[in-house]
Amino acid sequence: MLTTAVSTPHEVDAVVVGAGQAGLSGAYFLRRFGLDLVVLDREDGPGGAWRHRSPTLTMEKIHGIFDLPGVPRSGAPDPSRPAAEAVPEYYADYERRTGLPIVRPVTVRAVTRGPGDRLVVATSDGAWAARAVVNATGTWTRPHWPYYPGAADFGGRQLHYADYRGPDEFAGLRVVVVGGGHSAAHVLSEIAGVAASTLWVTRRPPEFRDGDFDLDERRAAVARVEARVRAGLPPQSVVGATGLGSSVVVRQALVKGALERLPMFREMIPGGVAWDDGTTAEADAIVWATGFRSALDHLAPLRLRAPGGGIVMDGTRVVAEPRLHLIGYGPSASTVGANRAGRAAAQEIRRLLAASPAAA
Repeated sequence: MLTTAVSTPHEVDAVVVGAGQAGLSGAYFLRRFGLDLVVLDREDGPGGAWRHRSPTLTMEKIHGIFDLPGVPRSGAPDPSRPAAEAVPEYYADYERRTGLPIVRPVTVRAVTRGPGDRLVVATSDGAWAARAVVNATGTWTRPHWPYYPGAADFGGRQLHYADYRGPDEFAGLRVVVVGGGHSAAHVLSEIAGVAASTLWVTRRPPEFRDGDFDLDERRAAVARVEARVRAGLPPQSVVGATGLGSSVVVRQALVKGALERLPMFREMIPGGVAWDDGTTAEADAIVWATGFRSALDHLAPLRLRAPGGGIVMDGTRVVAEPRLHLIGYGPSASTVGANRAGRAAAQEIRRLLAASPAAA
């Protein structure tokens, strides 16, 4: 049984968990609507997950950064600058200019139902009792490592994209990159020509897109993800539903001939990987660019999971716990979606609290 020592919780209208784009957006609109709030962030400085990106992921290589609400960026960023520097710098400026009440570093350990109309947020630095909670913890701390037979016997190095720091450490090695998204293209675009060889493997044939993902197609992709979360299924990535567009990293990888895809291997062997037809390939390293899962373990005491494995949602609101909103989850798990979701969550929370005034 989970037990957490709680003395006298700080009482607020709303707690926002996480200070990435989704959390900052939600906090901005909550305060704009006149609510008393606090933002709890586990990092020791601004920037959220961007702080941990590879130094080789420059601003020209990312999908795009959308302005946070209320404070647009001043000028275009240097395209050659690492995103791990430029984005946290913008977030830090945003925090200074908005004066949002952010407490860091603090780890949220559990969210439980408290007395009256409160949810209790237990942390490494005390507890907060809130009438509503906005969870914006993202996915970066939950890298997904799929299991394949023979993983324990593979004699080379394995790492997830979350730990990728550039091509130099793969010089002269035979590398297998697993995954069909932008992260895999980023790795391949850099290590091809540095590594002795590269192989790209995916579960499904990749879909390459020549042009931009237009508004109707984007809405259709978001609608598919929304349908999943309404049904209580684990959300599919919106980005994963869009295919590989003509980004800088995709173009670079194509020029290097690194995007010749092979089907997923059956198993790992001590010296490499093997397919169903008996074909094998030698490998010194495997990079798992296989995505991330939502970081929601601290919500486990609320027992929100549906039989399908996901959390049933209505917009940003959790159906099983209307005082809880998830942003940066499901259809809002993108930079452009996070701003809209932050405003939507704040509007619903304002209506909820207006309909149920706090006890005197």
